Amino acid sequence: MLKLYVSQLTMLRSSISQNIRKFGANAPSSIKCSRLEGKIAIVTASTEGIGFSIAKRLAQEGAKVMISSRKETNVKRAVEELKSEGLQVDGTVCHVGKAEDRKNLFEKTKTNFGGLDILVSNAAVSPAVGSVLDSSEELWDKIFDINVKCTYLLMKESLPFLKSSKSPSIVIISSIAGYQPFDLLGVYSISKTALLGLIKATAVDLAHRGIRVNGIAPGIIKTKFAKPLYETEEGDSISKSQSMMHRLGMPDEIGGVAAFLASDDASYITGETIIASGGTNARL
Repeated sequence: MLKLYVSQLTMLRSSISQNIRKFGANAPSSIKCSRLEGKIAIVTASTEGIGFSIAKRLAQEGAKVMISSRKETNVKRAVEELKSEGLQVDGTVCHVGKAEDRKNLFEKTKTNFGGLDILVSNAAVSPAVGSVLDSSEELWDKIFDINVKCTYLLMKESLPFLKSSKSPSIVIISSIAGYQPFDLLGVYSISKTALLGLIKATAVDLAHRGIRVNGIAPGIIKTKFAKPLYETEEGDSISKSQSMMHRLGMPDEIGGVAAFLASDDASYITGETIIASGGTNARL
């Protein structure tokens, strides 16, 4: 009798897990709405992965979106793909570490689209793997310069444009690693924890201007950036085991969260970070 019960319970868990995976894979593409109609958005590092999915989702919900990344060929490819779907997008090269590129990003957005309502700061680097104390000073400088300092600069430089918006919003992409550090990405994890503090601090500063500041902390998402965490059979198994849903996330699942935070549906939310990790344990 006990064996039969265990067998039935195992089958039930397997069925639930399969349905969850199917729902996660199919849900985003089935959602159609126009919450962002008439709004203008910038998404950094938006030619692939999470950034591309965020840009696509914002555009699908009616926003005009400025695509950007370091390589012109990638920008052109992403813009062409989204335009072929009838979405209102444009693009420009922007290395967020270069002041002139950031200035051009904002000015081109205003020239081409007329203003700015939504800034999504997604650009980040993790040029090497290793533990915190084994990392070089140069690695610390590069990661914190791009992941933290440049996020701050983008926010600061966006203010003259966002102040003219009726519902301005900033969304910062942090990471589950900001709550639970990854062994292989020690310094990167710390930089993502710093972003959680940046979100809290700037939300207070900007609340009186009506500018909302929120974040998203994705779990392990199936992108090229996260590939070292799942490309081996062992890594894939470990990564999936950390999630209650026992699967990796998909970029489009983060796009939906970003669209919500940028929309008026989140008009009473600021200073918060939504953890989208399939139930991965997360606490500071």
